[in-house]
Amino acid sequence: MLKVSSQFDAGNIEVVACDKRDDIQLKISNDRNSGFFQWFYYRLQGGAGEALRMRILNAGEAAYPDGWQDYKAVASYDRQEWFRVPTRYANGELIIDHQPEQNSVYYAYFAPYSFEQHLDLIAVAQQSALCDVQDIGRSLDGRDINLLRITADHTDDNPKINVWVTARQHPGETMAEWFVEGMLERLLDEEDALSGWLLERCVFWVVPNMNPDGSVRGHLRTNAAGVNLNREWQTPTLEKSPEVLYVREQMMTKGVDLYLDIHGDEALPCNFIAGQIGAPDVSEKTLSEEAQFKHDLHRVTPDFQLERGYEPGKFGPETLTIASFWVGNHFKCPAMTLEMPFKDHDERPDPVYGWSTERSRKLGASILHPIKDWLSAC
Repeated sequence: MLKVSSQFDAGNIEVVACDKRDDIQLKISNDRNSGFFQWFYYRLQGGAGEALRMRILNAGEAAYPDGWQDYKAVASYDRQEWFRVPTRYANGELIIDHQPEQNSVYYAYFAPYSFEQHLDLIAVAQQSALCDVQDIGRSLDGRDINLLRITADHTDDNPKINVWVTARQHPGETMAEWFVEGMLERLLDEEDALSGWLLERCVFWVVPNMNPDGSVRGHLRTNAAGVNLNREWQTPTLEKSPEVLYVREQMMTKGVDLYLDIHGDEALPCNFIAGQIGAPDVSEKTLSEEAQFKHDLHRVTPDFQLERGYEPGKFGPETLTIASFWVGNHFKCPAMTLEMPFKDHDERPDPVYGWSTERSRKLGASILHPIKDWLSAC
């Protein structure tokens, strides 16, 4: 007998019909109090050796239906290795065809990063003398907002450059926390010469998960109130967006010299950085530094490209409500949004895994190179 379930951390699916192996009918649930939906994550039992066809009936009504073109869902038996399975988009439905080898298999929009993994990440990081973990406030559901302070010298005697990295404002963009994991692993490696050089000169302020409530609830873009945190940076409130309010307060107390906000993009099959070009009151110096940062990242990894990205002025009147634009405008510094694909980085495709957790982690480790180049040029 087939069974589909999603009552676990980050799970999201509604079962319409599950009595026929070749016509399993599913729907994705909306983010709470919101019209956004696209993240799915569920477990199927009882299908070993059977040719299964799963139809997500409302895919055409998702937040970004263009994202389904050339997309392949991920699957896993052990929730460690996530591989791509045959997927197509037709007539407003996302259709997943798979013959699982085992009776219990998980399917998801991208490899999940559970809240337990997040807590493990924080716990491992604080074992390093380089890292101090601070809880700067609580989410609407009462979860801690964790801020990591990472530097070689925790005294305030010697002023240092403040580098901020935030991730998962949009909780369904799990590749962002995989990126942070890879960055932290390298940054906290006391045998890594580049990390040591940076930590002698910088304080890294890292928020691995800006939206823990949305992460646990299985949301694509919003928090427990149904609010898109990346449109709250101009006027955050305790009632709707405490996560942003607390992080912004810390930024204003500590200062920001360089800011990176880590995301995932549904449509574009590539990694790219969106800087402040097109924003009001941005200096040519800042735009030049952001352009050079992108070139420096492109130089160290072929998993990053320069040709594709967002059109300048894309966000119109919302511009200064977005994290990178607000931070850049307020602190007059380079502030950029790094986007990774839900699909694959098509310049270096991987037919088995697509864009994956490990490649996200490697890109996170690579980000230290352009940070060093930027700092050296300051």
